[in-house]
Amino acid sequence: MSQSTPPTIGVFDSGFGGLTVLRALIHRLPRARYAFLGDTARLPYGSKSRRTIARYAAQSARFLVNEQGAEFLVIACNTASALALDAIQEAVSVPVLGVIEPGAHAARAASRTGDVLVIATDATVQSHAYAAACRALGLQGIEKACPLLVPLVEEGWNLPPTTTRSFGANAGLTPPQAAQVAVTAEVIRIYLAELTAEAAAQGLNPDTLVLGCTHYPLLRPLIEAAVPPGMKVIDSAEAAAEAAVQSFNGRASGREEPNRGRRPPAAQAASALRQVAELALPQVAASALPQVAASAPPQVAELAPPQVEIRCFATDSVEKFERLGSRFLERPVGIVELVDLGG
Repeated sequence: MSQSTPPTIGVFDSGFGGLTVLRALIHRLPRARYAFLGDTARLPYGSKSRRTIARYAAQSARFLVNEQGAEFLVIACNTASALALDAIQEAVSVPVLGVIEPGAHAARAASRTGDVLVIATDATVQSHAYAAACRALGLQGIEKACPLLVPLVEEGWNLPPTTTRSFGANAGLTPPQAAQVAVTAEVIRIYLAELTAEAAAQGLNPDTLVLGCTHYPLLRPLIEAAVPPGMKVIDSAEAAAEAAVQSFNGRASGREEPNRGRRPPAAQAASALRQVAELALPQVAASALPQVAASAPPQVAELAPPQVEIRCFATDSVEKFERLGSRFLERPVGIVELVDLGG
């Protein structure tokens, strides 16, 4: 890698919800290059066996590393992070980061009671990956599947980005939009009421809520309006991006970071990681990195420089990806390239 060539960060998801993770990465590392792959031909991963998910995820990881030159991988898919992280780490020789452990670490930093709520898709909840990650950190995690939230986001029944700063007044919403948002807000209220009631029945006192799906950041203003006063909301996409920057800086400086995957040759890895660390915005420099962030910065896309280089790939439905992807990324995704990863 030449000194003038920025390193490439690969981001993988089974769909396009992981663009919220990419958005958070761009905010922190705006001068890196990005390759995003959505395995849209084979979603949802949640209905597949662990073995099949591992095979699909490993194929996607190899595409990003071997064909797109990714020197780091962020697995922006909760299901793949829960069920296939080991397989991905074995498949490629670059550092790999999932979204679940960073979310749990952010919850530990935020929680005072040690009791944490998690909302996610059914597949992620069935894996109990968040509960296990919380338990490993001394937390008690209560998970709940919220299957209606993903389709509501994909239908656009959430607050448009231009209204999120003035949600209280519903500024800029047309009557149909206001009605759609009201439906989504009520669904969120019901899910959270059921979850908090379950926690109370177990004698728990939760003070932190983890958003365990990459679609959910688009619902954050509605979720924050529905949680009990004082409850902190953890965006796992933001937490993963912050953990990635900390990992890059830690590896570049020679500090050991937990990663069970194989590493590139030491000299090559150190050089590449040092370049990533140097690309970070001043406010996330190695000397001033905060703990994993518990809240998302407003309007991330507005902070990203226009020259950021992003290539997006999908295994199917590129038109849908192009149409909906900009809502998740909060900037145009450009032309999405169709790729075939096999069966």
